Amino acid sequence: MTSSHKILKVVRQIHLYTGIFISPAILFFALTGALQTFSLHETTRGSDYKPPTWIATLAQLHKKQTTTIPVRKQRPPDAAPKPDKHADTSAPQPYPEPPQKSHLPMKIFFLVVAIGLFTSTLTGIYMSYKFMRNKLVVTALLVAGIIIPLLLLPF
Repeated sequence: MTSSHKILKVVRQIHLYTGIFISPAILFFALTGALQTFSLHETTRGSDYKPPTWIATLAQLHKKQTTTIPVRKQRPPDAAPKPDKHADTSAPQPYPEPPQKSHLPMKIFFLVVAIGLFTSTLTGIYMSYKFMRNKLVVTALLVAGIIIPLLLLPF
């Protein structure tokens, strides 16, 4: 066996073991990132939407590495004076804001990326079980990739 073949074999094993260990985190980040792309984890001003607790908690873990969701302070009512009905309308009006570009195409692209990452990771896990002789090592690394982050969660 040539030295380049030996190096390639070691690199493949490192890739396999590292990939299996981090695959649960990749699946988690792909899922929560897809949810956050469409702002399903937060309320928006003027909307009645209230995100499910599990989505908000997972998004908080994704963004801030904690499951504690901070309590948002209520904004005070707008204290700006209301315009007078008899105000002078001959005063120059401010320029209207330019129309906002749609972010939907980029959001769809990132959703496709998240789905691709999720699918690629799942197929990588499948292939590691299908083509690896020592399935015990693969299983141990996969379980460790799930348990270690759970143990590191701040409670």
